[in-house]
Amino acid sequence: MRIDIITVLPQMLEPFMNESILARAQKKGLVEIHVHNLRDYTLDKWKRVDDYPYGGFAGMVMQIEPIDRCISALKAERDYDEIIFTSPDGEQFNQHVANDLSMKENIIILAGHYKGIDQRVRDHLITREISIGDFVLTGGELPAAVMADAIVRLIPGVIGDEQSAFSDCFQDDLLSAPIYTRPAEYKGWRVPDILLSGHEAKIKEWEMEQAIARTKALRPDLLK
Repeated sequence: MRIDIITVLPQMLEPFMNESILARAQKKGLVEIHVHNLRDYTLDKWKRVDDYPYGGFAGMVMQIEPIDRCISALKAERDYDEIIFTSPDGEQFNQHVANDLSMKENIIILAGHYKGIDQRVRDHLITREISIGDFVLTGGELPAAVMADAIVRLIPGVIGDEQSAFSDCFQDDLLSAPIYTRPAEYKGWRVPDILLSGHEAKIKEWEMEQAIARTKALRPDLLK
């Protein structure tokens, strides 16, 4: 899989992409992650990629020209399954979306910035808009990093224990059951006996009961 991220702040993303699971996935050759500086694709001698909006509105708007040049250069080298724009008004990013994107071969993530982006980018260059939540951030770099992390960890072979990638919260629209480790008792607080029983079937049943109960209590919206 290959992920290309277009941003005006590559220095914000590059350290994140070269640590932990994302770094290991790249070293294993399971994924390629490339961060592109949008300023490299502008013809402006000052490397500006934004301008004032028509209509007299406040703020600055990302221009279509450098974005089109960058996307066109990437598409000239390979086909892309999705060209994603990180936007607060896009579809909500969740585990199902992460699962879907992890099956793609090549994707581009365009990180928004400034007040917004020229609407023609959204109308003609983007295939999908995705939001990580109903709040506003300074730019789309953090959402791009969040999506990359959630997507890459699902690629077979990235995580040593395949179960770890697919048994976490939200995979079946449920929160995970409580988890414990040694010691079995601490200050009188005991690990549930069922987890010490070694009875796999009963443990699985307990996990499902706990997952449903926690989801009803904490995130009942998921059960709808």
